[in-house]
Amino acid sequence: MTQQAVYLDNNATTAVAPECVAPLLECLCEFWGNPSSKHAVGEAAKSRVIEARASVAKLLNATPAEIVFTASGTESSHLAIHGALAARPGRSHIVTSAVEHPATLALLAQLETQGVQVTRLPVDADGGLDPAALDNAITPDTALVSLMWANNETGVLFPVAEAARMVRSKGALFHTDAVQAAGKLDIDLAEVPADLLSVSGHKLHAPKGVGALFVRKGLKLAPMLFGHQERNRRGGTENVPGIVGMGVACELAAQALDAKAATMAALRDRLEAGVLARISFASINGAGSPRVANTSSVRFGELEAEVILDRLDKAGICVSSGAACTAGGRAPSHVLQAMGLTEAQARATIRFSLSRYTTAAEIDQVLDTLSAVIRRMTAAAA
Repeated sequence: MTQQAVYLDNNATTAVAPECVAPLLECLCEFWGNPSSKHAVGEAAKSRVIEARASVAKLLNATPAEIVFTASGTESSHLAIHGALAARPGRSHIVTSAVEHPATLALLAQLETQGVQVTRLPVDADGGLDPAALDNAITPDTALVSLMWANNETGVLFPVAEAARMVRSKGALFHTDAVQAAGKLDIDLAEVPADLLSVSGHKLHAPKGVGALFVRKGLKLAPMLFGHQERNRRGGTENVPGIVGMGVACELAAQALDAKAATMAALRDRLEAGVLARISFASINGAGSPRVANTSSVRFGELEAEVILDRLDKAGICVSSGAACTAGGRAPSHVLQAMGLTEAQARATIRFSLSRYTTAAEIDQVLDTLSAVIRRMTAAAA
């Protein structure tokens, strides 16, 4: 990324926070031991992992013993889903939504080939989930309900606290993919009775290659990777530099979290108001639902988003048309189609995702450039 680039694709990945770099390098150069080794070099590395675990737990208002380090948000969610099925033997039903992350939906599709029944709850035109539909979907055979906290494409928030209480009252386990929520809104696992919660480091300014799974105390989790590490819950030598970077990132995210979220929300609103004022046929997907502060999904009539993206990229502005893991494909967004958009409308949508480093000047630059791009495209089509 050039120094002049405006980066508004933070739901795909974030820049590593500057404060993370020195501790990360320190681990690579000085505290490079195996944290399982019982000598001084290993113990030095172990102490850094312990500190980072406490920082991740504090961001979620959990206990350090409830945090399992993984390699990614995907691994965290897969570990949660496989573990929940193992923890509820005799049950073979999972409830989820139609707009989950592709990594979750791919695993659930695979589990269906192995006899697991999956109910995918629909969403309304604003991406919202009906709690009554969730209530009706849970059966005595339900092992797990897995719902994302904040949608990665639209930013729409699901009623996770209400859902978790409902699921617990019916004897099933509840997992939430909080990858796009952690560090952007207050998560208090002392108040939200989730059994399992997934987090990804590179979505909150930590390095790539590290994630975490919250496992509520008392829930015995069957591993996917066997080994003594992470209290026998996730085998493999710990990625100490990544874990330390994630710990620092969580500390930074926790500082004045509400104020940072309010600033991002104000900038997002500035962006949306500017787009709607300048481009008469633009609309905001999910605008009628509560949304996470940093995300805006904007539809530009039926103009091809890929053309807009290419022209913005050439102007030094980085945005996306949806989830990075599916952006390389030609299939329209499953999230937007679940909300009732046509394929053409889904292909006309761009996702803007801000970070705490985004500035008002950058938003204004995007508005000026975007307006010029859209004017040229509509003039060419006339």
